[in-house]
Amino acid sequence: MGKSGIIEKVGGDGALRQHFLDMGVIPGAVVTLVKYAPMGDPMELRIHGYELTLRLNDAEKIEITGDDVKT
Repeated sequence: MGKSGIIEKVGGDGALRQHFLDMGVIPGAVVTLVKYAPMGDPMELRIHGYELTLRLNDAEKIEITGDDVKT
């Protein structure tokens, strides 16, 4: 936990992609992995100073580069 990276690309289609963008999940933003839920899904990220919880299936649509952050 605590690994950080930079969002390179935001995928997804239609409403999901727009939802990401509305939440500040945009290319160039710094994101930090806060924790995974006890069963491994969802994951909690810190972005723009707030915590964001995403299901792993949705998080996989976001490309991040950095300290071995994998989504």
